[in-house]
Amino acid sequence: MTTQIQFQNLPDSALLREKEMIPLLPWSAPTLWRRVKTGSFPQPIRLEGRITCWRWGDVRQWLDAQAQKVAA
Repeated sequence: MTTQIQFQNLPDSALLREKEMIPLLPWSAPTLWRRVKTGSFPQPIRLEGRITCWRWGDVRQWLDAQAQKVAA
């Protein structure tokens, strides 16, 4: 519950690294990358060097869409 409250307060433009997102997702890091590759999860942004992150707004929209599918 604490994690949800932290993330609810982030602006959509906030950038999250993999380790920050895994607690929010119902799968492991390798599955995250498989889903990115197949297009069933938002594409990350590459920053300088080997830094990869996701926009919180993209991840939040994806999470909301998954919740709507379950509710339907």
